[in-house]
Amino acid sequence: MTTPSPTLSPIHVIGGGLAGSEAAWQIAQAGVPVVIHEMRGVPGVKTDAHHTDGLAELVCSNSFRSDDWEHNAVGLLHAEMRALGSIIMASGDVNQVPAGGALAVDREAFSRTVTDRLHAHPLVTVVREEIAGLPPEEWDSVIVASGPLTSPALAEAILSLSGEEALSFFDAIAPIVHADSIDFDIAWRQSRYDKEGPGGDAAAYVNCPMDKAQYEAFIDALLDGPKAEFKEWENVPYFDGCLPIEVMAERGRETLRHGPMKPVGLTNPRDPLVKSYAIVQLRQDNALGTLFNMVGFQTKLKHGAQAEVFRMIPGLQNAQFARLGGLHRNTYLNSPQLLDRQLRMKAMPRLRFAGQVTGVEGYVESAATGLLAGRLAAAERLGKPLDAPAAHTAIGALVEHITGGHLTGSKFQPMNINYGLLPPLDAPKIDEAGVKIPLKERGRAKKRLMSLRALRELEAWRGAA
Repeated sequence: MTTPSPTLSPIHVIGGGLAGSEAAWQIAQAGVPVVIHEMRGVPGVKTDAHHTDGLAELVCSNSFRSDDWEHNAVGLLHAEMRALGSIIMASGDVNQVPAGGALAVDREAFSRTVTDRLHAHPLVTVVREEIAGLPPEEWDSVIVASGPLTSPALAEAILSLSGEEALSFFDAIAPIVHADSIDFDIAWRQSRYDKEGPGGDAAAYVNCPMDKAQYEAFIDALLDGPKAEFKEWENVPYFDGCLPIEVMAERGRETLRHGPMKPVGLTNPRDPLVKSYAIVQLRQDNALGTLFNMVGFQTKLKHGAQAEVFRMIPGLQNAQFARLGGLHRNTYLNSPQLLDRQLRMKAMPRLRFAGQVTGVEGYVESAATGLLAGRLAAAERLGKPLDAPAAHTAIGALVEHITGGHLTGSKFQPMNINYGLLPPLDAPKIDEAGVKIPLKERGRAKKRLMSLRALRELEAWRGAA
């Protein structure tokens, strides 16, 4: 960590979510004082999705998704963030729970770890207040990481400055079930394809099987159940990576069988010769293993109908819910028009943006933009300007997407990290030992080469910073 100069004025971070927490940590680690302004904790101020005033609270899933850096772009992003000293990844690693090939965390312990580490840092100040309107003019360096649930006053001020209209979409939250209410005479533990996760557990998920008749009845109940009303936001689209299950079912009766309820890679130990028609998976949500999240079961069903419909699932007929599903509205900027590659607002460069408000989607992607915004702001404050990493890296590819990498003339949409955002490589035909790679394995080999290239580029960028 760089020794701080007593003459440095602080950088201000608006929002104490994943992106804001990560940005503040990177700034402080660079030796620059930072103030986090978080409105949760202010009496009478809350959001539609948060339940606590802890920093980096996870409001939807407890999963950071795949941790496979060689063959999955999310896992590659994990690796890049770990290499750059991410507080989000470090806190996730020490609070992980079994999740097969994914990195999932005990959400309360994770938030508590991030909160405690930031409060303990001598260069970090946390102020509980709502920033209504544009930040004061004397704040010459600000990172707006207020997330998809930005307070209306701040969102209105930013949009007025930009001359653009906000683009909004709905995110849906999955229910959480008490583990002791799951019927393990029906359900069983197994990860898909018995794949081990970061913690070495190959039986991290609870699986609830359905035959065809049970599946068809469940689909009917989903389609017929009462749904949440959107009122003035009823025409707002969904983000495809977080569709409510009812919306998926409306797209075709078989959609869920090829999505979150796909039965492939799973074998019922009580009847191994009979393949389930569909399977609902639940993932451990806390370290004690007392809570399980219904994977992919984001829902807009009204609360009164959720328990009734979800108890149709074999193994969950007596389920008790710690949290039911719900909806919240996300807002993001037209970032390609508004932001430069330093993540600064072109119309007011003292403002940087990070997190979902920039048009990235997902916990890790949001934190990654916070990490970069924090490093860019700290370097600027220290008089050592820094460029964003090359687009060959996962972090650089995200920046490229949100600052102009989408198709010209197309509508800018939120995006998860994926290999399609990175410059392509030809699929290798020969491996490092000179052996011909089978055609069906060349895609995986290509992803590994792209990941190795990304990590080399990132190391070069870090060395030059």
